[in-house]
Amino acid sequence: MILIYSNPESRQLWSRLPAEQRREGLEAYTALDEALAATGELIVAEALADPATGRRVRVEAGRTTATDGPFAEAKELMAGFYLVECDGIDRALEIAARIPEAAMGLVEVRPVMALSGFEA
Repeated sequence: MILIYSNPESRQLWSRLPAEQRREGLEAYTALDEALAATGELIVAEALADPATGRRVRVEAGRTTATDGPFAEAKELMAGFYLVECDGIDRALEIAARIPEAAMGLVEVRPVMALSGFEA
């Protein structure tokens, strides 16, 4: 799983970029999507909506409640992800390096763990 983060600084930087540079950034994602689809490594890639549109769910004593954001103050928020199936961590790091946010240190690679990996 390749996780893409955002923070106030990166959001501000994006909003100040000229339209041409924003277009180039989006084209980098399109090119990466197409390349990973062509190699069969892409399972899914998605951008996430503004965290303020999210809801936090809690089940307590059999009762479900959902609360609106904003949630606890965070320096970085999840902005999107790529789920890929590739030959190992080195390949995943190569892919992650192509994500524009990697230039700001906002990309994380983490293996997905099957539920069978948890002890009962």
